[in-house]
Amino acid sequence: MSDATAPARHRVELSRAESLRLLGSVSLGRVVFTRRALPAIRPVNHVVDGGNVVIRTHEGAALAGLAAHPEQAGQGVVVAYEADAIDPGTHLGWSVVVTGYCTLVTDPGELARYEALLEPWWDERMDCAVLIRPSLVTGVRLTNGNGAPPAATSA
Repeated sequence: MSDATAPARHRVELSRAESLRLLGSVSLGRVVFTRRALPAIRPVNHVVDGGNVVIRTHEGAALAGLAAHPEQAGQGVVVAYEADAIDPGTHLGWSVVVTGYCTLVTDPGELARYEALLEPWWDERMDCAVLIRPSLVTGVRLTNGNGAPPAATSA
């Protein structure tokens, strides 16, 4: 049942550049990958670096194990990454989904750089970094009736 007094909401498609900018404005998202032929989703923190999404994980993590063997999957393992900033009261904000190939970062210099850029968000040793090269970037902004994003979620 819809509330007749609720303001109209609109969905606005975002450009790739705006989507990546918004993705870079938050630190937490969800990575989606295949594990034992089923979808698996993990909340992780990230950094956007040169148009790529980088997450840190630990050596025993399922995603690290998959990304460590890109030769089995051609150019890497296909994953999706999603992050958003949606106000729970108004349901206004934005959502971005990146789909692409991920690989394990093996260069010691790059790994050290990502360790400096990306602090783990829970107390566990995160000795691996996974780089997602986006093939497809989609984003939407959910706006009120006048098309303006709310100030709290415009990032």
